[in-house]
Amino acid sequence: MANQIMGDLPPERVTPSSPFQNAGLDLCGPFLIQYKGQRKGTYQKVYVVIFVCMATKAVHIDFVSDLTADAIIATLKRFFARRGKSSILFSDNATNFTGASAELKRLHKLVIRNETIANLLASEGIKWKFLPPRAPNFGGLWEAGVKYFKYHLKRVVGSSKLTLEEFLTVIVQIEGILISRPLTPLSTDTDDFQVLTPGHFLIGKPINAIPEPDVTDKKGNLLNKWQKTQKYVQIIWKRWQNSYLSNLQQRTKWLFKQPSVIPGMMVLIQDPQLPTCSWAIGRIIKSIPGPDGNIRVVDVRTSKGSYRRPLSKIGILPIKDNLLQNN
Repeated sequence: MANQIMGDLPPERVTPSSPFQNAGLDLCGPFLIQYKGQRKGTYQKVYVVIFVCMATKAVHIDFVSDLTADAIIATLKRFFARRGKSSILFSDNATNFTGASAELKRLHKLVIRNETIANLLASEGIKWKFLPPRAPNFGGLWEAGVKYFKYHLKRVVGSSKLTLEEFLTVIVQIEGILISRPLTPLSTDTDDFQVLTPGHFLIGKPINAIPEPDVTDKKGNLLNKWQKTQKYVQIIWKRWQNSYLSNLQQRTKWLFKQPSVIPGMMVLIQDPQLPTCSWAIGRIIKSIPGPDGNIRVVDVRTSKGSYRRPLSKIGILPIKDNLLQNN
């Protein structure tokens, strides 16, 4: 197989811009929706639409009732009304993928062939770009965190029948989870544990969820419908949090032949007991080498105290300062 050095990131990824001025779009589903009080009969299919800001990594999640031109346009209008009009929209090219999802193929045909959507985009000055065939990594559109979210959403909620109100509650809370993820420290002060999140670009501060009791271990027949909804969110939060932390560890392994940790680095600490949208953040104060000289254990200081953790339970935030220190 022919290989080439990785190209520069596209301008949309590195040029400062307002949130969602350049956004990626992805689809997930279908999911089954029932009417309130419905026990049997035909269920309504809906799809989840995920918008990702190319510059800030902020996420906007909405639903689309079906994959028709009118429904797609309605979703775009809701998105533009809440987040502002985008200049460029990106999406995966599904035409040449053998295993591509049917919804992506239908979306591609709608955008390419449907005059109604084409007229809307032209009148608003919006460009819709597709990634090259068989190259979903071209331009680095989707980070692994969003892919893991789609994976867990399908498996946790996929077979459940929720009302539209319950389904919206789940996906909007998940949007808050994705917007709360740490990106980089806000300062180089080793006593400062604040991090920059996509939420800062949208509301000027981190996204926080209302504290609620953990119901993940309770049986479904002991919960009312809203507790079941919260159980779905909590399960997705715990699974996605572990996936996101694992991705940070893998990224470090790919970047460096001999990964090292240096006191002062900001890290995420794996903690399965954390409530939704809460992150255990600390700074390394001491690295402890093993008999072979490789560091596998570190002491981490957080706002609540100091702890000793193995490297497998922490993830170094992917920031420029960390890269310079390792190099």
